Amino acid sequence: MAILVTGGAGFIGSNFVLDWLTHEQQPVVVLDKLTYAGNPENLKSIHQDPRFTFVRGDIADRALTSRLLAEHSIQAVVNFAAESHVDRSILGPGEFIQTNVVGTFELLEAVRAYWGGLDASARDAFRFLHVSTDEVYGSLDADAPAFTETHRYEPNSPYSASKAASDHLVRAYHHTYGVPVLTTNCSNNYGPYHFPEKLIPLMILNALAGKPLPVYGDGKNVRDWLYVTDHCSAIRRVLAAGKPGHVYNVGGNNEMTNLEVVQTLCTMLDALRPLPAGRSYWEQVTFVKDRPGHDRRYAIDASLLERELGWKPAETFESGIRKTVAWYLANPQWVEGVVSGNYREWVARQYGS
Repeated sequence: MAILVTGGAGFIGSNFVLDWLTHEQQPVVVLDKLTYAGNPENLKSIHQDPRFTFVRGDIADRALTSRLLAEHSIQAVVNFAAESHVDRSILGPGEFIQTNVVGTFELLEAVRAYWGGLDASARDAFRFLHVSTDEVYGSLDADAPAFTETHRYEPNSPYSASKAASDHLVRAYHHTYGVPVLTTNCSNNYGPYHFPEKLIPLMILNALAGKPLPVYGDGKNVRDWLYVTDHCSAIRRVLAAGKPGHVYNVGGNNEMTNLEVVQTLCTMLDALRPLPAGRSYWEQVTFVKDRPGHDRRYAIDASLLERELGWKPAETFESGIRKTVAWYLANPQWVEGVVSGNYREWVARQYGS
C-alpha cells in the first residue's frame, strides 16, 4: 500500500517526499499540477526509485484522484497542494479559492468515496492529513501568547482565508462523515528547494545577484521559523500516531523579525561569499512600501505535539539557516533553472502547455 502526496513537487511537498523515502518503505505517489512553483527538478534524485510514481494533475480533478486512490491502494493522503503566496493572493485571489477551497473539497469527496469502500481494517488504518498554516489564526499583539490549536480563526488575507476554509472543510468531513482526518498548522518554513518569491530564498538570491534586498515596512513583522525537514518529521509523526479529528500546531521555536532574518543572512553571506573591498550585503537592504493587511506577528505553541507525540524540532534557526544558505550556494544550477524559467519550459515540452 502507498501514500498519495498532493503538491509533492512544491517546496515543502518535495522535501517531504524525499524525507519519506529516506525513512519509510511505503511507496509514494505524487500528484502535482506543476504550476509556477511546482518543480520536477526537486524530485530528480528519486526519479529512478521504484517506490516513486509521479502524476501530473489537479486535486480538483475528482475522477483522477479517485483512480489514483484505487489503483495504488492508497493508505494515506498528505495534502500539500495549495496556492500559498500572500502577495499573489492579494493581486489575484481567484486561483486561491479554486485550488485551496474547491480543490480540497473535490479531494475530500474522492477520499470519502474511496475510504467508504474499504474493508474495516483498511478503513481503520487510513488517514487524510491536511497541511495548513498558522496564518489562519490571524495576527498577534507583541505580548500575546502564541497560537494554540484552539485559537480562534481570524484570517486576514485572501490566502489565509482560503486555507481557513479548507481547514473547516476537513474538520466537517470528519465530524459529519467520519473520515479519519488530521490537520497540521505550521509556521514559516525555510530550507532547500524554496521558490524564490518568499523572504529567505529571495534575499539569498538577490544578495548574490547584487540586487536590492526589499524589506516591507519597518521590517519588524515577526514570524516563527521552522526548518523544512523538521516539519517533515512532524508530519510523519502525526501521520503515524495522531488522533483522527485532531489539529496539531508545528513550530520551530524561532520568533524573529524580518529584519533580524535579513541581518542574519547578510552576516552569513559576508562570511561565506564575501564582497570585494570589505563591503557588506547589508548595504543592499531597501525598505519598500508595506503590503496591504500585513499581519504583524505569528507565533506557534507546539507543546501539544511534543506532549502527546514526543516531537520537537531538531534544528535551531542558526543551524537551519546555515544549512539553507550552504544549499543555495552549492546548487547554482537549480537556482538558474528556477529564475530563468527553464524548468517550466521542460514541463511544457514534457507534459504539454
